Amino acid sequence: MVSSAVSHASPVVHAVHTQWSRMIATRRLYTGLGLLLLAYAFVASVQFADESNAGHFFDRLPHLFDFTSWLMPREWSDVWRALFDLPSLHDTGTEEYNFDVGRVYVWGSVYIPEYFELMFVTLNVALVATLISFFVAVPLSLLAAQNLSPSRPLCFMARRVLEFLRAFPTIVIAGLFAAVLSIGPVAAIIAVSLHAIGAIGKQFYEVAENIDMKAHEGVGAVGANWFERMRFAVLPQVLPNYLSYGLLRFEINVRSSTILGAVGAGGIGEELKLSISRGFGAKTLAMMLLLFLTVVAVDQFSAWLRRRLIGDEIIHQHV
Repeated sequence: MVSSAVSHASPVVHAVHTQWSRMIATRRLYTGLGLLLLAYAFVASVQFADESNAGHFFDRLPHLFDFTSWLMPREWSDVWRALFDLPSLHDTGTEEYNFDVGRVYVWGSVYIPEYFELMFVTLNVALVATLISFFVAVPLSLLAAQNLSPSRPLCFMARRVLEFLRAFPTIVIAGLFAAVLSIGPVAAIIAVSLHAIGAIGKQFYEVAENIDMKAHEGVGAVGANWFERMRFAVLPQVLPNYLSYGLLRFEINVRSSTILGAVGAGGIGEELKLSISRGFGAKTLAMMLLLFLTVVAVDQFSAWLRRRLIGDEIIHQHV
């Protein structure tokens, strides 16, 4: 009886195995064709880019590391001298080694090194932009959340505003406002703020849409209006995650504020661009070192502050 059942099932098993093998073969065929198409598109794109490049990328490829010839300083001690605005032994009156010219004196002979002052400006831009974006994104996110918005048109408009703000790269917005408001940190603050509102606003309303609605419904049942429901039922639930995303955005804004110096938005990024374009190796390395240490310090401080504010358990849920 068992043997008859096995013999009866054998054709079925064979048919299933055959169908499975065909599906695997078809899948492998499509995967291979997709990879070939992707490789062809990549090669064609690279060739087109090389032909469009005035310097011809492949012809210049052997010279990729030529920049190290000017990046290496005469003496490595010049990097520290440039960082702390100390006189260089190679100073002949040229701008490359006039490290002590940029000192920012605060009282008597006490001064702040130039690059530290510029880094402080960059951090200020990031901090102010983060605060602005946080306080604007919070109400927008509550209006954009489908379960909390007082009306569908308001929800639709709030989402479109957030999408519009994050549609444009920060550097494009900064270039526009630099042309309108002139060069300076104000253009960088506006650019970083606008893009950050769109970015964290989306994260905020996704958090708000996943809250427990029982508290919201309970407060509404006793006659609370929309603002009171947001204040007493919603914000206590979402605020820990909002703070976590806000601190993460501050880390991103520090990097964005540095990059915006390339379009004249002030801070250490602008000075770094000028130093690279002029081939000042010691100054370039000093600023790169300061940037690296600052980013590491900001990341570590932000992580520590998130743990203190909302605890390790909530952080691990979003990692």
